[in-house]
Amino acid sequence: MSKISKLFKGSSKNRAGPSPQEAIHKLRETEEMLTKKQEYLEKRVEQEIATARKHGTKNKKAALQALRKKKRFEQQLAQIDGTLSTIEFQREALENANTNTEVLKNMGYAAKAIKGVHEKLDLDKIDTLMQDITEQQEVAQEISDAISCPVGFAEEFDE
Repeated sequence: MSKISKLFKGSSKNRAGPSPQEAIHKLRETEEMLTKKQEYLEKRVEQEIATARKHGTKNKKAALQALRKKKRFEQQLAQIDGTLSTIEFQREALENANTNTEVLKNMGYAAKAIKGVHEKLDLDKIDTLMQDITEQQEVAQEISDAISCPVGFAEEFDE
């Protein structure tokens, strides 16, 4: 089976489709392959320009043929540029979707943990505890006020 038919038909094992990580990996492989082809075509364009200059006015037919090849290579380069842009956009969208999925999964996990903690709490016990804390703070303030008030010394010097 050719690579193209595998790409469009997929595997009979993966009816639900590839995982996001697999798809991202495949897109990166495709980007690398297209980048290499792009570099090759750029070298070929440079070679054809050099050939056209070499033949210049001496052999116009060879120079024109070199320029035609250069033009074809440039058209292929333009197509590859467009394809690369599309693949990069798709990969970035897939990476963002994968990140969003992980974030939502973790937020759900945290929400369950918070719910579990809140189920263990009793509002009546919390209210009673807060009242006890307030009472103890008032007692501590009364003790602090009683201790900070001088005994006996202030009476001798009072006008």
